[in-house]
Amino acid sequence: MNTKFLSRVATSGIIAAGTALGITAFDAFIPVNLLNVALGQPHSNQVLAQDVEENTNVRVYETASPAVVSVNAADGSGSGSIISPNGLILTNAHVVARSRTVTVRLTDGREVQGDVVAFGEPGLDLAAVQLRGQSNLPHLRLASPGSVRVGQRAFAIGNPFGQFQNTFTIGIVSRIDPERGIQTDAAINPGNSGGPLLNSQGELIGVNTSIFTTSSTAGNIGIGFAIPVDRIQPFLTAVQEGRASTVAQTDRPQINRPPEAIAVNGPVVRGNLGSGSNVLPVDNSYFNLYTFEGRAGQQIEITMSSNQLDAYLILLAPDGSDLIQDDDSGGSTNAQLVTTLPTNGTYTILANSYAAGESGDYELRVASAGSSPQPPAGQPPAQGQQPRQQPTPSGVILQEQGVLSPGGPTLSDGSLYREHIFRATQGQTVTLTMESAEFDTYLILVNEQGEPLEQNDDRCQQQTPECRNSEIRITLPQTGTYRAIANAFDASGQGRYTLTVR
Repeated sequence: MNTKFLSRVATSGIIAAGTALGITAFDAFIPVNLLNVALGQPHSNQVLAQDVEENTNVRVYETASPAVVSVNAADGSGSGSIISPNGLILTNAHVVARSRTVTVRLTDGREVQGDVVAFGEPGLDLAAVQLRGQSNLPHLRLASPGSVRVGQRAFAIGNPFGQFQNTFTIGIVSRIDPERGIQTDAAINPGNSGGPLLNSQGELIGVNTSIFTTSSTAGNIGIGFAIPVDRIQPFLTAVQEGRASTVAQTDRPQINRPPEAIAVNGPVVRGNLGSGSNVLPVDNSYFNLYTFEGRAGQQIEITMSSNQLDAYLILLAPDGSDLIQDDDSGGSTNAQLVTTLPTNGTYTILANSYAAGESGDYELRVASAGSSPQPPAGQPPAQGQQPRQQPTPSGVILQEQGVLSPGGPTLSDGSLYREHIFRATQGQTVTLTMESAEFDTYLILVNEQGEPLEQNDDRCQQQTPECRNSEIRITLPQTGTYRAIANAFDASGQGRYTLTVR
């Protein structure tokens, strides 16, 4: 997730103990076993099965985890698998698409520079990274093509949220989808992208790439997808033979419709996503392009609403970099971005759908934050309606309004969160504040490498029992992109908030 993260937070799936009770395997002992269960006495066969299962889990983790790494790229972090002793790493294209070099954290804590050397063909979300100056590294074996079966156990290892390296989750292969690949109920989270899906021998059967969500439940609902080994092996052969592309397929979207210039505080734009729209290769979703002129420090609100599709918004800066993305902040399946523009120039909006193939009508509005919406072209404004300009306070780097709502992304404790990105320079002292009248806020600052720098729960100008706002004051250690994680203190927290970086 940003890149367009499809991942959300969930806890690992644990196979329920005692589902079989050993009856099939130990028919001769049925009367004794059932009597023991009825009397509450230990079920020796069940305990044995549990021991075997636990030993398998431990063996797979100890075998595979040394070869699973964290990949930190320009736009975020993900996971990867070492597949050769000299450090060839397999990951997702969307993790490293905007980077030529990345920082890779090994399980022993070392950080090694790697070069992005190859990308999969359009529609194949794979990339290869070559570590510099390495040898004799632990590495994963690939399972035989065609060996994956529905019902077999599946194990995922990854680095969710760039913070929990080598997290281990367990499930089964739920389905083999002809288009999406291996479907599994093993929990796959933001940051797991690019990590391995393994069989009971610790062999790589797939590369985790996304999860499926619905508009009503935006979190992990036990449907994750991995690119199968049958498609991985031809890609690796192309890499080894020098035939693989060195350009990210995500940098080559299919453009069928050119951008449309629109005005800030102009009329509401009506559009349609469908077969005539552009196609985003990373997930084959439709999008239309719009541009507007912005100025440094201007606070902008962009909304995209539809009752026919799950709206998704992406805002690109004048230099083409990914500035901010949103799925459901506008309520229900509507998207909303509120951000302070970093520079003067032409900004590009991708009016996008959340998933591949979603089509339908939508309305798009771009306005100075706090202004009243204008009607679509050809309709008169409502009586007395005037746009209201809301100036950005002096010294403010970022000021955004957001909503933590049920179904949104969550951290491992079940608390809701949203990410806000800003750029700053080494030695700059910044103050981050998160304020809400509706819930107890929690604020986390993360650097470009995905490492938490500071966290805060309750800090207000006047300390009172009712103080539930958060504040971080810090001198930044490096020049680059930082992520402010607007979080709730616990799983019950939800509502509107304002985040300010000054």
